[in-house]
Amino acid sequence: MNGLNFDHELNHTSSNNTNPLDPEEFRRQGHLIVDFLVDYYADIEKYPVLSQVESGYLQKRLPKSTPHYPEPIETFLQDVKDHIIPGITHWQSPNFFAYFQCTSSIAGFLGEMLCTGFNVAGFNWIASPVATELEMIVMDWLGEMLNLPNSFLFSGNGGGVIQGTTCEAILCTMVAARDQMLRRDGRQNIEKMVVYGSDQTHSTLQKAAKIAGIHPKNFRAIKTMKSTSFALSPDSLRSAILADMEAGLVPLYLCANVGTTSTTAIDPLGPLWDVAKDYGLWVHVDAAYAGSACICPEFRHFMDGVEGVNSLSLNAHKWLFTPLDCCCLWVKDPSTLIKSLSTYPEFLRNKASDSNQVVDYKDWQITLSRRFRALKLWFVLRSYGAASLRNFMRSHVKVAKLFEGLVAMDKRFEIVVPRNFAMICFRINLPSTMGKLGAYRNAKVGDNGQKLLKEKITTENELNKKLLESINASGRVYMTHIVLEDVYVIRFAVGATLVEERHVIMAWKVVQEHATAILSNN
Repeated sequence: MNGLNFDHELNHTSSNNTNPLDPEEFRRQGHLIVDFLVDYYADIEKYPVLSQVESGYLQKRLPKSTPHYPEPIETFLQDVKDHIIPGITHWQSPNFFAYFQCTSSIAGFLGEMLCTGFNVAGFNWIASPVATELEMIVMDWLGEMLNLPNSFLFSGNGGGVIQGTTCEAILCTMVAARDQMLRRDGRQNIEKMVVYGSDQTHSTLQKAAKIAGIHPKNFRAIKTMKSTSFALSPDSLRSAILADMEAGLVPLYLCANVGTTSTTAIDPLGPLWDVAKDYGLWVHVDAAYAGSACICPEFRHFMDGVEGVNSLSLNAHKWLFTPLDCCCLWVKDPSTLIKSLSTYPEFLRNKASDSNQVVDYKDWQITLSRRFRALKLWFVLRSYGAASLRNFMRSHVKVAKLFEGLVAMDKRFEIVVPRNFAMICFRINLPSTMGKLGAYRNAKVGDNGQKLLKEKITTENELNKKLLESINASGRVYMTHIVLEDVYVIRFAVGATLVEERHVIMAWKVVQEHATAILSNN
């Protein structure tokens, strides 16, 4: 029987593969990647913003199994060009106006490179002291830029931590609130606990409630109205709480919003806190998108009342030019997180942790290991400074106002809700042929009027849906939608790092062209 020839394999491998961290090869390949990305950004407007591929496309293009022998980076960089880029929806394109952007920057990218290059798992202070201490510093820096009360900062009695996403921030604070209440009232009350938000609150609140063991029937999405710009009413909150208490339930947690995903609605933090404190609720503020804008003095009033709440989070990866993932969470009482999330196995024991004089961030989050995310935020804050960061955001708001003005000049469209930051909600609004549409809207002409109004809204919804699908299929721009009080609305969110006035003007021309084509066919 012939033996297997391992010598050939060893020789082949050794002649084609260096150490995975060979310094010279690292330098050569690193330059290739940086050059590749620079070219990508230079050409990014040439790509369709929304990927045009069909499901399963990639399996047809790539090999069926892992290569047995090493391949040169040039070979698979070519595959990136040919096969990967076509499947990318280009979030960094200046013609990306969907969802909320994930902004980036040179400083953020370079900080991320360092984070990956050092590759530390800073779960506790001793595992890499600087990873903990830099995070503490930048969280206080950013908190001061936001003019947060000292009670949220390490310089006071609070503190901040960088999580991956808002879902993690909400889950950690909800678990802390849950355990705090269970310690006080007994573990038998877990099935009675109630979580509150508005019907505009991000679905991440409901996901966190599920994970935290809140009974699905005890999740409250309190109705908001267009007449109040979809903000959560303190009176509605109080009514919901009183009804739950009368039913023998236990109010636990309120998530208030500064800039909802649907419309950038602003909940009144102070009045909501006044209600919540009467019943012992933990109040968390989700400022994922708009929180970053509150470093600008002209937007800071949207956070008025934050001094009363228990916790606050924002996503620096949305509008603060820091790459994914970077969710900044501040809490007034870090011990509540630590009591719920801390574990201390023997293999992690050390003198620094035993002294209780250091922060071990593993006790502030769900996972044990954590990345050195503070580096990229530190790079961004130092590279641009508070003044330039404010001006970047103001430039986005300025071009959003331009788009808002263009929409307002075209009588085929309406702006659905007032603009707060850099997002416009708009739709085709057909001229009324009913004559008494205002009366129909006020339900003063009987069932027939309501039927006609419903038919008009249904027709408009279908047209707006067709319009958005047509725009996105063109590949020239990308937008998303929301449904508000049964009305289909198109969202136009400005925020890409590379966006300029010309991109917004072009986007409006695309909207008009496709609207003209659709309306002429209907």
